[in-house]
Amino acid sequence: MAAIFIMNTHEYWMKLALKEAEKALMENEIPIGAVLVKNDVLIMSAHNRTRQLNNSLAHAEKLMIDEIVASQKKFLNDYSLYVTIEPCLMCAGMIIWARIGKLIFGAYDQKAGAVGSVYNVLLDKSFNHHPKIISGVCEDQAKLLIQNFFQQRRKRRVAGVVERDGLENRCGFTSTQGSNP
Repeated sequence: MAAIFIMNTHEYWMKLALKEAEKALMENEIPIGAVLVKNDVLIMSAHNRTRQLNNSLAHAEKLMIDEIVASQKKFLNDYSLYVTIEPCLMCAGMIIWARIGKLIFGAYDQKAGAVGSVYNVLLDKSFNHHPKIISGVCEDQAKLLIQNFFQQRRKRRVAGVVERDGLENRCGFTSTQGSNP
């Protein structure tokens, strides 16, 4: 008898977010992907587009929240947001204001994460919305994807390949000129 593997629902959606992150990688963006789900139905997906849009605010989470809020959805209590990397302070703030019901993320961001690494704004009692938080879903894949991106970026810099400035620093990997790899 063959063993049947049933994938965890969170793992299923995070794998779709990882596919978005891979799209970002192919577009030379920081490989962070996200999907928005409601009642086990994919509503939308996105990945970072800061370089393409020449906008340091074009994070995957923000792009989706902006789009769905523009479609007249004011509060998203019954939505789940899956993100490959822990959201930054800007994105965590948007999660609060949009009242997303559940945040699921892969790997922590030790330099800019605002859901436990640097600070946990989602648990701050000053705010009136506190989404459910689940971390560590497909953590190894998410971490490896972003680590490889920055390792390759550093190798190109050491080899003398000049890239456009302004690539945001995520997950503890420096992307500024003159830094130690």
